[in-house]
Amino acid sequence: MKKSLLSLLAMAAMSTTALAADIKPAIVYGTGGKFDKSFNEAAYNGAEKFKKETGVAYRDFEPTGDTQGEQAIRNFASKGYNPVVAVSFAWTSAVEKVAAEYPKTEFILIDSVVDKPNVRSVVYKEHEGSYLVGVLAAMASKSGKVGFVGGMDIPLIRRFECGYEQGARSVNPKMQVFQNMTGTTGAAWNDPVRGGELAKNQIDQGADVVYAAAGATGLGVLQTAADNKKLSIGVDSNQNHLHPGSVLTSMVKRVDLAVYNAFTDTKAGKFTAGTQALGVKEQGVAPAMDDNNKPLITAEMTEALKKAEAGIIDGSIKVHDYMADNSCPQ
Repeated sequence: MKKSLLSLLAMAAMSTTALAADIKPAIVYGTGGKFDKSFNEAAYNGAEKFKKETGVAYRDFEPTGDTQGEQAIRNFASKGYNPVVAVSFAWTSAVEKVAAEYPKTEFILIDSVVDKPNVRSVVYKEHEGSYLVGVLAAMASKSGKVGFVGGMDIPLIRRFECGYEQGARSVNPKMQVFQNMTGTTGAAWNDPVRGGELAKNQIDQGADVVYAAAGATGLGVLQTAADNKKLSIGVDSNQNHLHPGSVLTSMVKRVDLAVYNAFTDTKAGKFTAGTQALGVKEQGVAPAMDDNNKPLITAEMTEALKKAEAGIIDGSIKVHDYMADNSCPQ
C-alpha cells in the first residue's frame, strides 16, 4: 500500500514536471511593432520577465496587417503553443474563431473580450488612468489649453480622451482640450511623422501639454513636444525616460503584468478564463512617477493626484466611460 502510494506520488511529480516543461508560450503583437516603446513593448517586457525567471522560452510574431494576426494566432495554436497571447483589440474575431477550433489551448486577449471557456480577456479602465494624467496636465498647463493625439479612431481611444478631458476640467472647468485621431486603420499606430504634425498643430493653437495614446505614433508626439519646449504625456509603458524633463508623466497600463501572469498561471496549471477589468483600484492603470519627471511634479500636484486616486477608488469620483454610451460629457 505504502509502496503504491509512493509510486503514485512519484508519477504525479513527474507529470507536473512534464507539464511545466511542455509549456510553449506565444505572443502575437498588435500592428504597431514589438518595440513601439508603448503597448506592444509592455507585453514583450512581461514575457521577458517570465523567461528570465523560469528559463522558459517563448515565440512571438509582429503582424504588419490584420490578416497576418489571425494567421499567426492559428499557426501557434496548431503547433501546440500554449498559452497564446493576442495583444490587441484587433484580434478579437480571430481569437473567437481560433479558440473554438482549439478548445484545449489557453488564449489571452488583451484590450477586448471574448466569452469562451478557454479565453482570458484582460481589459483596462483607461478612462480612470487618463483622468489622473488629465489632472496633472491641467495643473502643469500655463495656457489653459491642452492636447490629445489618439491613434486609430475607435471607441477604446475615445475612452482615453474622454477620461483625460474630465480630469483636466476637474481642475479647470474652462480648460480647452484639442483632440485629433491619427487615422482609421491599423497604420495609425505606427506613424510618428503624422503624430508629430498633429501635436505641432495643437501646440500652434496654444496647447502646452499634449497626451499621446497612439502606440508608436506617439513617439512623434513626444519628440515634437520636446522640440517645442512643451510637455507631453506618454502611454501604456513608462515613457518618461524618452525625453526627461519634457514628458510630464505616462499613463501606464500593466500589459506586462497581464502577459507575465498568463504565462505563470499556465505553467502552474492555474489558468482561469473570464474577464479581468483592471483600473486604479486594481493597480492596472496609473501615472508613472520616477526620477525623470520628478522635477516637473510639484507637491500640490502630488496631493491632487492622491485625492483623485482615493476618490476613484471609494467611488466619490465617477469617471464617465466613453465606451458605455459612445459619448463624453461636456
